[in-house]
Amino acid sequence: MPVLWIILIVLALGVAGYVAARTKALASTGNDPRHLHSLPSYYGYMGFMFATAPALLLLILWLIIGPMVIERQVARHLPADVIEQSASQGLLMAEVRRVAVGLENAVAMGAMSEDMASNARGDFTDMTARLKEAGQIITQNVTVPVLRAAQEMRKADASSRQWMMIAVLALAVLGAALAVLRSQKDYRARNVVERGVRWMLVGAASIAILTTVGIVLSLLFNTIEFFRLYPAGEFFGSLTWSPSFGGGSELGVWPLLWGTLYISVIALAVAVPIGLFAAIYLSEYASNRVRSVAKPLLEILAGIPTIVYGLFALLTVGPVLMAMFGDEGLGWMQSGTAVMTAGLVMGIMLIPFVSSLSDDIINAVPQAMRDGSYGLGATQSETIRQVVLPAALPGIVGAVLLAASRAIGETMIVVLGAGAAARLSLNPFEAMTTITAKIVSQLTGDADFASPEALVAFALGMTLFVITLGLNVFALYIVRKYQEQYD
Repeated sequence: MPVLWIILIVLALGVAGYVAARTKALASTGNDPRHLHSLPSYYGYMGFMFATAPALLLLILWLIIGPMVIERQVARHLPADVIEQSASQGLLMAEVRRVAVGLENAVAMGAMSEDMASNARGDFTDMTARLKEAGQIITQNVTVPVLRAAQEMRKADASSRQWMMIAVLALAVLGAALAVLRSQKDYRARNVVERGVRWMLVGAASIAILTTVGIVLSLLFNTIEFFRLYPAGEFFGSLTWSPSFGGGSELGVWPLLWGTLYISVIALAVAVPIGLFAAIYLSEYASNRVRSVAKPLLEILAGIPTIVYGLFALLTVGPVLMAMFGDEGLGWMQSGTAVMTAGLVMGIMLIPFVSSLSDDIINAVPQAMRDGSYGLGATQSETIRQVVLPAALPGIVGAVLLAASRAIGETMIVVLGAGAAARLSLNPFEAMTTITAKIVSQLTGDADFASPEALVAFALGMTLFVITLGLNVFALYIVRKYQEQYD
């Protein structure tokens, strides 16, 4: 049964629990709600919560932990020589999982019978041929042990899904029944519901933390695997980026890191002054009529897809810069794809990130601070420079940090506007590339995930994460130091 159907059935049981618990509570007082400890709706909420919350929690945990348990069981049955030939057991199991998904899709498309997909003694050549005819992507030449392991994983997945459905629905029914049994006039349903809501809020607040931990761990494990295959000294010490899936790669991070920082600095040099000046004008000088029109128009820039900005850089900004700085102009620029092209367009994209947040922060400065400055004889411009902007500095720093993080993680504008050359150069009119662009290129196509040329993408991602974390720590230090001076 699909997971969506299970969720809908659990919700239906929750509604039934709501009605039954509320009715039972009212019946215990002769339909006189005045004798109930809590309002009748609280007994209904208790029935809904008892039926849905534990069942959905079990469903989530099963979907997360179940595949891990199955992979461990399947890995125990793989021959030792197959595991030794692979770069790591994790990469081998990822290949087994892809083949298992291919078998499932082939059965769904009618390219393979259920008996053939499940029979561990089926013809290996025929099965691989059917998988390829069905259009299932297999990055490696599938071996017999991998195919047999994929068949075993597929059967284990099907069995796990059946047991999951039974356990989740049984828990929902038991929860609803427990709530109905407790629905008596003296039962403190309101206290139970409020305590349950508090735990749900704690769980919701924990999702962001757990997601961050999961992202960091996934990057960390694959980065460690990369450094087992490729020396960390060459990754951080080499000034050359020259990947080759045939061997002999040089995977130095510095050309990519330089391109990332160079393009981001140019983008911030465009976005921060324009965005900050626009925020000051809209909050301090513009009339309400002008502000009501100008601010929504400015924020439209944030809603434009980045691929559109990339096309704008490729088709408009690049040719304009070529006309000014190319062979027909100053002769500094050889092609329209350059650091300056991507930096200018990325700066335009970042303007609303700076202006909108800065505008909100400046408007949040108390009017009493402005009035006090005017009372001391300061002009409006002096008040803005010496009172408003210092008071709003923590928020402005946050806006600039958000823009910087957005610039570092941008991909499509770089791919279309800056080129793909990994080089160390101070010339902003030359083509360069960034870490994000190379992450895409290294993981695109028929990549061998057991090779350092593919795993290097995770090391690059971890590098970006560390840079962004450093920016956050530095910004927090600046803000705290400033607040200590003015508090």
